Amino acid sequence: MYKTFEMELAGRTLRVDIGRVAKQANGAAFMHYGETTVLSTATASEKPREGIDFFPLNVEYNEKLYAVGKIPGGFNKREGKASENAILTDRVIDRPMRPLFPKDYRNDVTLENLVLSVDQDCSPELTAMLGSAIAVAISDIPFDGPTASTQVGLVDGELVFNPTAAQKAASDMQLTVASTREKVIMIEAGANEVPEDKMLEAIFAAHEVNQKIIAFIDTIVAECGKPKHEYESFAVPEELFQAIKEIVPPEEMEEAVFTDDKQTREENIRKIQDRLEEVFAENEEWLPRIGEALYQYQKKTVRKMILKDHKRPDGRAIDQIRPLAAEVDLIPRVHGSAMFTRGQTQICNITTLAPLSEAQKVDGLDEAETSKRYMHHYNFPSYSVGETKPSRGPGRREIGHGALAERALVPVLPTEEEFPYAIRTVSETFESNGSTSQASVCASSMSLMAAGVPIKSAVAGISCGLVTGDTDDDYIVLTDIQGLEDFFGDMDFKVAGTHKGITAIQMDIKIHGLTKPIIEEAIARTRKARFYIIDEVMNKAISEPRPEVGKYAPKIIQMNIDPQKIGDVVGQRGKTINAIIEKTGVKIDITDDGSVSICGTDKEMMDEAKRLITIIVTDFEAGQVLEGTVVSIKDFGAFLEFAPGKEGMVHISKICKRRIEHVEEVLTLGDRVKAVCLGKDKMGRISFSIKDVAEENK
Repeated sequence: MYKTFEMELAGRTLRVDIGRVAKQANGAAFMHYGETTVLSTATASEKPREGIDFFPLNVEYNEKLYAVGKIPGGFNKREGKASENAILTDRVIDRPMRPLFPKDYRNDVTLENLVLSVDQDCSPELTAMLGSAIAVAISDIPFDGPTASTQVGLVDGELVFNPTAAQKAASDMQLTVASTREKVIMIEAGANEVPEDKMLEAIFAAHEVNQKIIAFIDTIVAECGKPKHEYESFAVPEELFQAIKEIVPPEEMEEAVFTDDKQTREENIRKIQDRLEEVFAENEEWLPRIGEALYQYQKKTVRKMILKDHKRPDGRAIDQIRPLAAEVDLIPRVHGSAMFTRGQTQICNITTLAPLSEAQKVDGLDEAETSKRYMHHYNFPSYSVGETKPSRGPGRREIGHGALAERALVPVLPTEEEFPYAIRTVSETFESNGSTSQASVCASSMSLMAAGVPIKSAVAGISCGLVTGDTDDDYIVLTDIQGLEDFFGDMDFKVAGTHKGITAIQMDIKIHGLTKPIIEEAIARTRKARFYIIDEVMNKAISEPRPEVGKYAPKIIQMNIDPQKIGDVVGQRGKTINAIIEKTGVKIDITDDGSVSICGTDKEMMDEAKRLITIIVTDFEAGQVLEGTVVSIKDFGAFLEFAPGKEGMVHISKICKRRIEHVEEVLTLGDRVKAVCLGKDKMGRISFSIKDVAEENK
């Protein structure tokens, strides 16, 4: 026997089966939203993991292509590594839930979501978010939940909750909001320059919907919830804190962290840690806890300085941005480049342009997204933070940062018709001390303009932080947080946008949610900072897109042909199109609707390719003058090739004004000659004449 719970959510039925499957997990919810089906489970290890100073939470969102009736590509026909969408979904599930687990909990916890079926009108990502929240809430794993999540669209100026596939396609906003009983705990958004007031309206409207979902989850927990288990606490002993304070007084700790240079601060802390380890060398209980205790001591010191004294570690005012710098064209030969520096955060972005055929193919669960024309990639090498470790490719953080910057820039990109290119931007982190993702937005915006991409507007990004006290009214919002303020603060609120409005938001917090006044102040602060960055820094480096792409970038000529003529251009087994490519050195892409893109770097050769295609798709008409190559000589005349696969015959009587006995008297193979079309002969064949070409056309 199992129990089923139902509620109406945005006009569709959300059904949860408890006790039906996966009974050996600590908690399991068999989720059904419309015809989307997701199995969400929560499991925890019996004992804490030894030798760690963090909570080991692992979130998995497993996409199975059978969920949309597909067999995976490749040789082994099996799903491989997680897709970018799966990784981003992992992160969006993790972020609102992680703060609600006990901070001193060291047992491994895994939240697993298996997507079994996808109804395109009912988001599997949202279903997994709700499923994970329910699975943990009913389990015996310590958790101060539940949480609930809602997606919001903006269609024709109206808010739409948990939009269908058609509504998503027409929406000017993709917003996800997660909430606890009282506060907003996570915000993720992409938007087409949506004004701040509309975004705030959407956030708090979603929060209201979340309260209904939480009430629904409460009924499930009341019937099916397990008592939370006891666990071994890894909190730092208060006696150790007091002993450390006697050795390192608060004044000394303030002096150690109060600097704008990251390396200096880290060296100061290292010296303090060496002292403490020497003092407690004989204390086997406390020695392993010194690192965590020192971290907590730094955190309390920084938070007290900010909240009570309004002093930031680098001496800035609460709303002051670190020193900014911007430049373009620092990398030669690439199609576009720019560098943006904010304090000790520095991003170099490189733009590459290519034909639309180079767009990324996407094989996932969303039938609306089969390709990506714009790709933003973000790299975070260890040298950027003064460390050394081997590069193992992008991790979840790098993929998340790249996706955030990509989301921020997509709304200002030109359409394919306006700019028929696939576009890739790569952000290389040269130096990092806080909010590299938003520096990536700024650098990418300038890099695109330097490459001649006609974006609608410059886009800038900035992050706000937060330090809270004992009550909801006791807080302070910080503009442009550096790494230390991120580590020890309560919030990283990233907002990107233009002068017109917001294009992306990502909010991470470490506390149990934000009140409405905090969110309103953070968005107002980021708006002011965004305008300053665009007007006073970015625009002084490059204020508008270059009128054309650079000399090293490929050029593209577009033309349209009758779709029924595509076969003529391609030729049997690609013979015709390959001959054009070999002759001109260009790249040619043809779509089913007859759109042709000719890509190359040599303008003359691109024009030649266009001329040849035009000849191929144009029917011969009387009076038309064409230039062709002699490709065959017969007793009765010669055959001219005007374009690959497009030939015409000149009778021997039409080659020369004087009578000749043999074609070879005038023509040899390979000669380039002009001929005029005479129309159809008595046999219905198209014929040409060399001798009748008017003097002005010779």
